[in-house]
This record gives sequence, structure tokens and C-alpha cells, in this order.
Amino acid sequence: MATDAPPAASRIAVVTGASSGIGAATARRLAAAGYRVVLTARRKDRIEALAEEITAAGHQATAYALDVTDRAAVDEFATAFKTIGVLVNNAGGALGADPVATGDPADWRQMYETNVIGTLNLTQALLPKLIASGDGTVVVVSSTAGHGTYEGGAGYVAAKHGAHVLAETLRLEIVGRPVRVIEIAPGMVKTDEFALTRFNGDEDKAAKVYEGVAEPLTADDVADTITWAVTRPSHVNVDLLVLRPRAQASNTKVHRDL
Repeated sequence: MATDAPPAASRIAVVTGASSGIGAATARRLAAAGYRVVLTARRKDRIEALAEEITAAGHQATAYALDVTDRAAVDEFATAFKTIGVLVNNAGGALGADPVATGDPADWRQMYETNVIGTLNLTQALLPKLIASGDGTVVVVSSTAGHGTYEGGAGYVAAKHGAHVLAETLRLEIVGRPVRVIEIAPGMVKTDEFALTRFNGDEDKAAKVYEGVAEPLTADDVADTITWAVTRPSHVNVDLLVLRPRAQASNTKVHRDL
């Protein structure tokens, strides 16, 4: 995808959850589009290796180990910047697929902390830097789970609804400021870790999520979409973009060749 390089004042892009999956793919795409990407995640070795890969490809990348739920650490991280151009709130994830009656409150709490409070922490800490750039963009990577519920998904659905509402409300509150708020809501995306993490490493359960689906979305499909939205002209705001594989009509309607 060919794009003009972003203006110098807006060239820094912070990507959370950049150690794998959509976050890592987004970092690669934004770096190729001319941004100096700052990779954040808890797994320092992963983001350092990705930063080296991106640098070796002739682009600019820096790794910064960060837990988005640790507000003190997030605030310290934010002091490193006078301005930034883009914040991609990608850190998140699902835990379990239990019904409401038996869901683990600890899993619910962790999903809310990562998907919602983590997004809040980074957005609050970096919003002044985005405004100072004169042309900032906040991206919230939510999910189709944030727009429709399904059985066995209430904890994750609740968290992603929270992320959706955060983005929607922020857009209302900062209208007139030089910052766009973009929500990208992917449906079924097959990555190395999402389903495995959700099912606590159970490979059989993880495989069944994608069983018979010819072409679920890939992390790069989502990263391509994020980069497209970010690189639109400054006056163009992609408020909400839902993307699914062709085989998925809704959260509960998926065509499978079995």
C-alpha cells in the first residue's frame, strides 16, 4: 500500500500489544508507511526482536516493555514524548468461554483491566501529546464482540463493549481538537495466540474456533486496515470500521466446510 510519509510532527506511532498478532503486524505496516514506531508489550524479548527486524528492513522502531494496566509505568512512559502522531490501543484479549452463571470473576476483571483500563491509561497519558502534534490519531482496536453478544462470551463481550463506548465517547468529548478517534472492530481473526490464550493453552479447543473456515482474517489483514484508516487525509475520520472474513456473517453465523 503506497502512502505519503507522515508529516514530521506526527511521525511517531505508539502500538500497544506489539509482541505478536495484530499489534506486531500493525507495527510493521506503520513503519513501512513512514512512521517511527514505538513497540510496547510486557514481553520485552519479543518487541526487541521485532524492533530489530523493522530496523533491519530500513525503517525506525523502538521497543519499550510496558504493562498497560500499570498506570504509574504508563505515566512514566509518556514523559518520553513531547508529541506523538498515532496511538494504536491494541493490547487486549479474551479469557475463557464460560456462561455468565459460572464465569470466573478473575477472568472478567483481567479482561476489563487490559481491554478497557489499559486503553484508558494510554489514551489519558498520551492525549496531550497527540493534541500537541496538531494532527493526532487514536485507534481503538475493539472487536465485533463490542457490537453484538454471543453465548459463552459475556466477559469478553462486556470488555469490548467498554472499549467501543470509550472510543465513541472520547470522539464526542474532543471534537474540535486536532485528534481523530478511529475504532477498528475485527471479527474472526486467526492468530497464533488469541484462541490459545482464551482456552488456557488447549490446542484442540483453539483449533475448533477456526475449524472448517476456509479463510479467517489474518493479523496482517487487520493491520492493513488500521494503516489505511490512519493514513487517510487528516480531515477524514473513520469512526468505526467492522471487518470480518467472507465466511462470517455475524458473531454466531459462520460458514464452515466440514
